Amino acid sequence: MYIVCVAACPTGVAHTFMAAEALEITGKKRGHDIKVETQGSLGTENEITADDLSRADAVIIAADVAISDKERFEGMIKLECSVSDPIKFGDAVFEAVEQEVANG
Repeated sequence: MYIVCVAACPTGVAHTFMAAEALEITGKKRGHDIKVETQGSLGTENEITADDLSRADAVIIAADVAISDKERFEGMIKLECSVSDPIKFGDAVFEAVEQEVANG
């Protein structure tokens, strides 16, 4: 499964990058191809492209602030959670999105 993710926290520093790392590690451990965009104090990094969106089975938005360009995910299977959830409950986040994909 190909899952695109966005991580963003209010200050755009520590939790953004901790969540991005947790999403990558847990996703790969569960056998998924993962791309994580970060939106933080340095701006947007590792931006999700139109090609990524066309390939993606689902999106995880781990954010405690409004993210830029959220409308690009319209019509996709989407899980929204707190930026801390992938850090604390990584497997549960992926189990939830896997369940959503399985249920179509």
